[in-house]
Parts: sequence; C-alpha cells; structure tokens
Amino acid sequence: MSYPIDVIRHSLAHVMAAAIKKLYPDAKFAGGPSIEHGFYYDFDTEHKFSPDDFAAIEREMRELIKSGGKFENRVLTPVEARSAFAAEPYKLEWIEEVAKSGEPICTYGFRGFVDLCRGPHVESSKELPRDSFKLFRVAGAYWKGDSANKMLQRIYAYAFADKAELDAHLVMMEEAEKRDHRKLGAAMDLFHFEPEFSPGGVFWHPKGWSMFQSMINYMRARQDKEGYVEISTPSVNTRKMFELSGHWSMYAHHMYYARVNEEDGEFAVKPVSCPGGMLVFKQGIKSYRDLPLKISEFGKVDRYESSGSLMGLMRVREFTQDDAHIFCMPEQVESECVKVIKFILSVYEDFGFDVAKIKIKLSTRPEVRLGSDEVWDASEAALANALKVGGYDHELFPGEGAIYGPKLEFALTDAIGREWQCGTLQFDMNLPERFDIHYIDKDNEKRRPIMLHRALFGSLERFMGILIEHVAGKFPLWLAPVQAVVIPISDKLHGYAESVADAMGEFKVEKMYSSDSMQKRIREAQLAQVPYMIVLGEQEEAAGTVSVRTRDGKQINGIKLDEFIASMREKIAGKSAEL
Repeated sequence: MSYPIDVIRHSLAHVMAAAIKKLYPDAKFAGGPSIEHGFYYDFDTEHKFSPDDFAAIEREMRELIKSGGKFENRVLTPVEARSAFAAEPYKLEWIEEVAKSGEPICTYGFRGFVDLCRGPHVESSKELPRDSFKLFRVAGAYWKGDSANKMLQRIYAYAFADKAELDAHLVMMEEAEKRDHRKLGAAMDLFHFEPEFSPGGVFWHPKGWSMFQSMINYMRARQDKEGYVEISTPSVNTRKMFELSGHWSMYAHHMYYARVNEEDGEFAVKPVSCPGGMLVFKQGIKSYRDLPLKISEFGKVDRYESSGSLMGLMRVREFTQDDAHIFCMPEQVESECVKVIKFILSVYEDFGFDVAKIKIKLSTRPEVRLGSDEVWDASEAALANALKVGGYDHELFPGEGAIYGPKLEFALTDAIGREWQCGTLQFDMNLPERFDIHYIDKDNEKRRPIMLHRALFGSLERFMGILIEHVAGKFPLWLAPVQAVVIPISDKLHGYAESVADAMGEFKVEKMYSSDSMQKRIREAQLAQVPYMIVLGEQEEAAGTVSVRTRDGKQINGIKLDEFIASMREKIAGKSAEL
C-alpha cells in the first residue's frame, strides 16, 4: 500500500521514539510530529544526545522496522490514559488538556511503545523504508515552546519515500552548508551577530551596509518610476494607535511595549508600518483625482520571536521592510494588483531569480480576523480575479491570510532548489474603516478607499540572507560591496595603481598594497568574491592598460582602462550577472 509522505514520516517518528526507549530506558517523551523533509521528537533524559549516538539509534530503528510490528490504535478514557502514562509527565499534561476539551484520547502502540497520537500511521512497520531516513541534528527545545518550561532534547531526522530522494536531499544540504549566509557573511566581512547583547539583531559592517543601502537605492529608484512617494513614520507609538489598528488585541505577543509613567500610559515599538501610513493618508482632503496614491516607507520594525526560532538574517527580531500602501478606488483595485505582481516579479528577475519558478500563494481568511465575512468575500474575490486577469497560476492556502485581509505571497526558488517566501500583496478593507479615512469622489461624496499593503523584498535582512545563499556570495557586479581591487605587483607601481583607482572612482574599488605576493593577494580577493582583480605590472604601466582577472579565474590581459570601465558601466546598467 502507498502512503502519503507525512504518514511515513510520522510513523518513523514513533519508531525512533521506540528505539530510544529501548536504548535509553530512563527517557521521558514529549512529542514528535512530521515536518518538511522529515520529523523530530523531543526527549527528557539524563543522557546528552550527540551525533555519535545516531548510528546506534538508526540501527535499532531498522531492526524495529524489519520486525514488522503493527501500529495499533486505541481510544482511552481519561482514567485509563492516566494509568497507561503514569510514568510520562509530559504525556500526562497533554492528557489533562485533551480531557478538558472533551476530545477522545487516542493512542497508537508499536511493539510495546505506546504514544498519544491521533494518527494516521502505516499499518505495519514493514511498510516503512529502511534506507531513506537519516538522523542529522540535536537541538534544545523548551517544552511547548515556552522558555519558562524545561529544556528538552530534540532529535531531527530527514525522511523520504526512497533512498534516491534522501541522497539528493543530502547533496542539497551539503551545498547549503557551503552557502550558509552566516559563514559567508563573516568571511566577507558583511555583518555579525551578538546574541548576548542583541539577540535577533544585526550588526552591519561597512561592506554589508553598503550592500544594504544599494538594495534600498535600487528599490527607491524603481518605486520612483512606478509613481510612489516616500514617507517616514515614528518607531514608538502609543498603545491607542495599535488598539485602533487591531494589533494590540491580536498581535501583542509579538510586540515590545512598556509603561513609561501613569500619565503617559503605554507605548509600543511598531511591529508594522501600516498604522503610520494610514495617519499620513488621513492628513488633508484627498480627491478621487489623487488616487491611486502609492505611499512607500523603508520602515524598521521590531517583533518578538522566540530565541529558538532565530536564524541569522533569515529570522531576526528587528528588520527593515520595503513597505508600501496603495490607496485606491474599488474600480482601480484589479489593475493595481496586476501592476504590483508584475513589479514584484521584475524585481526578483533583476536579482537573478528564475521567474518561471516563483510560486504565488493566495492566503485566505484566518480564524482570528478583523471585519465581516462580506468584506472578506469581496477582498478574496478581488485578489483571485487579479490573478486570473494577469494569467498567473497560484496555490490556495486557506486560513493563512493576515488579520485584516487576504494576501498573495511570493515564494522564490534558489539555486539549489529551496523555496523562500518573500514578497506579499495584501488586500485591506478593514484598516481604512477602523481609521475612518476617505476621499471625495466625482460627485463630491465621501468614499472609503481600499488599501493594498505590499512589500517586495519583504524583510531586507531576510532577502539579503536568501540572496547570499542563492549566489553563494558571488554577487552581481552592480550589487557587490567591492566591485574591483587594484593589485600592483611591486611598490614602484603604486603611483600607477593610484591613477587607475582614481579613474575608477565611480565604482567601489579598493587597493591591495602589501608585502604579500601577488598570488596571495589575488587569492584573498577571490575568497572575498570580489568580481574583478586588476593586476598592474610594468608592461601595463608602459602601455596604459590593465590586466583583469575575474573571481572565477577568467583572464583579460592588456585591455585599455577606458574600455574596461565602459564594460563595467554596461554590466551594471543592465544588472548583468555575467562578468
């Protein structure tokens, strides 16, 4: 019988727990779901797991699979469940929660190991693969994700339907390790992190900050051409503003806030930029002739994320959004949505992503949300229709929308096949109502605008991390923090090197003067992924030329400097990825 991969992974999680129970009888069990690419299970035991234990655990798992044990389902009463799990404190806590909810208490047993579980599972362990799973990591995980609870040990495993898929994934993960943006960022002197002093914060170094500003300048120029105007709004606001926007009641667990004093009340650091955009729109009278009004902001926002979820630039607590809010009339919504979709896709193409592989996801109303069902019906229909008119394929994700409206999410595929969610387009009829904003229509009547939230990079920090790993640090010339280095082969050529560097003043150029050999300096520049190394010898000085070596080893000898500068200008203007 063929089973869905999630069922296989979930069943393997139980097999791993059974193997660990046999090898480490004192272990207490928390839970172990299937996840993308595999599964994990949380344990509480005196034994400190390490990768050295993985081979023994995997061998025991294979023996259990070979044995052909049945996965047997039972429904227990609360009394029976408490008795069955009397020695398992974490299971007892779950039992009490399930009993209070009135839901049935389901268990699955496998060769003497019984676990609380709704299933489903494979019928017999013989139906599980023996050579397409691999344990790969141990991590700490608080019970129920709460730092007030005990830290457990979480063992992660990859699992696939067959060995070929596992092998392909392991090759991809090996390549991902080489491309890890945290390692490349440190090696290229772009940024670093200080978990002790600013967990979830980024300390940008000059080269990294130069790239960051280049990304902002790129987006600013693109937005100018698209008719956006740019604003800036305060980072610290009163509780009242976020109560009005709805974030205080639905998002406060992700917000940083404090009471300054009794007179001034509570303040919060903004987790989003949209309330500020609403207040800017509200200033002055807006006519239908002013719409669509496109207001952008490179807003720094702060959101609390659990310490266990932080991951370099990919998941931080403070980040910058290329946020924008488009205020439009109902009849403008469809065309504006299509424009934004085209804009987003063209941006990703400029950064070297394959547009054909970008996935668009339509996320609809979540269980906890603002506004009426009628408003949500109209909002979801508008986004779906824009996709249809534009001819864009999409996937439906029910219940994954924002609290105030449905959204489109844009997922990139990087060079080694991983998907990353980046940009969003969100349809909002709720915040305009809550902030009571309006425009005057052609009949001199007040009308409520529709608001489109849009971010293309999403988080600039996250996009930078994705880009670093996508190109393995080999940034396109136009974005590279150092575009060229000048390397004179001897001290007596420093004068010529200075004149070459001065002539290239429009670019990001560094001079590499040192007593190290030319070969060593070239190697250093290659490790830093500098696009061009301009090597100068006596022959080049005499002819007024330069010899150029690319980071990939391509050599161009004796080229006129003005010709080389012209070629760099052309590549930068065209956003070319080729050197």
